[in-house]
Amino acid sequence: MSRAPALAVLLFCAFAVNVDTTIVNVTLPTLSTALDASTRDLQWIVDAYTLVFAALVLAAGGLGDRFGRRRLLLIGLGIYFAGNLGASLAGSSGELIGWRALMGVGAAVIFPATLSTIVHLFGKRSERAKAIGLWGATTGIAVALGPIVGGALLEASGWQAAFWMKLPLAAAAFALVLAVVPESGDPGRPRIDRLGLALSTTGVFALVFTIIEAPEYGWLAGRTIAGFAVALVTLVAFAAWEARSDSPLLDVRLFRNARFSAASVAITFAFFALFGFIFLITQYFQILRDYGALETGVRLLPVALSTGTAAVAGTILAVRVGNKVVVATGLALGAVMFAWTSQVDGATSYLEIAAQMVVLGTAMGFTSAPATESIMGAVPEANAGVGSGVNDTTRELGGTLGVAVIGSVFASLYAAGFDGAPSALPAGAASDSIGAAFAISEQLGGAPGTALREIASAGFYDGLTAGCLVAAGVCAAGSLFVAALLPARPAEEEAGEELVAAAPVALNEA
Repeated sequence: MSRAPALAVLLFCAFAVNVDTTIVNVTLPTLSTALDASTRDLQWIVDAYTLVFAALVLAAGGLGDRFGRRRLLLIGLGIYFAGNLGASLAGSSGELIGWRALMGVGAAVIFPATLSTIVHLFGKRSERAKAIGLWGATTGIAVALGPIVGGALLEASGWQAAFWMKLPLAAAAFALVLAVVPESGDPGRPRIDRLGLALSTTGVFALVFTIIEAPEYGWLAGRTIAGFAVALVTLVAFAAWEARSDSPLLDVRLFRNARFSAASVAITFAFFALFGFIFLITQYFQILRDYGALETGVRLLPVALSTGTAAVAGTILAVRVGNKVVVATGLALGAVMFAWTSQVDGATSYLEIAAQMVVLGTAMGFTSAPATESIMGAVPEANAGVGSGVNDTTRELGGTLGVAVIGSVFASLYAAGFDGAPSALPAGAASDSIGAAFAISEQLGGAPGTALREIASAGFYDGLTAGCLVAAGVCAAGSLFVAALLPARPAEEEAGEELVAAAPVALNEA
């Protein structure tokens, strides 16, 4: 069977899942009125998907290794179809949150199956690297295209279209997987590590849930500390159990391999910075620059195109010059870009911002896809599903933490901008968000409205500057970490190069 059609179908499945991570964001303002959704409801319409996906993706990858990745991929597509169908018919925010959680279950099953099947199809490293580069390009482009597709559908057909448009995609993917994707898995078919599944799911759920909730209740609040404690205890118990299990879900000895562990850290750092930045820049475009949902999505295209190009080029370069150089360079570019973006203000032209996004896309392509190639190359093919699950978990953890931390830094500085506001202005309500401030300023009108708008804008730019500098610092630290610890090549390649280099010496001695 030709591998090209199977690869195309796997990329199609990965695209469908990843476009979901951002497509719903542009519908939130409409959902607030159509479903009478509160700010808290809107947060959970987004986060229910992320939370369930992150909690289940490692377990789903392990189940794919044991029961067959193609089989799990088909099951995931069926669940994903059902979740989107239910969401398109939802009549309340509570119903929509529930259906979004079901979609997260489907995505958690689908996503690791795509990458692990690619590893099965392409055994030679140079071929596998190119295929993973295309996978990375597809996922990066999908995240950036989500707002464009969502904005267009919202303007044409309403918020339900953001869900029903994925029904034919899921159905087509199901039929194509049946037709061209081969089955693969661990030939040993080890028994299910039920305790490992339970501990990993509980631990990651507790960690991601606490990160999501921390900005709402405070990072030092009792419930936040308790949540992190539960996550820590559970994940430590998971690691201890896996170390002694005869058939572990995750062989924790993999983390001794720096190609696996250091690359995982690199992806966490990269997605921390990326998702934190997207959280801020979409507000900048939609509120400060007054762009519509579709206009905002179109203006994010430079990130999508440069990410796709750099992901393919980055994996090819990683095979030639080594993962260390490429990944460290990608994170260093990210640090430069975020430091540059910290200077953005109301006078900054879109052309300059577009140039910044090209640098960001290049940074992400050079970091994410080569780091993923490093992770998957360090994992035995029989356990590729688990390796893919770890790769996907680090993405979600990094992105969730980035939004929470950078969002908290931004919010604190934004609110601080109202400390010296005149008592006549409704600074309390306006300090909650830039959107609320601008809405109140329109209601006030005249000089008071203008004054409130100026205070809110100044606070926003203060928060944006600080958030971007945090992202720059994280990328810089990640670049140094990778340069110090990530091996350039797999151990077997380095050993082969040493043998080749020693051959002329041995020949001369003979």
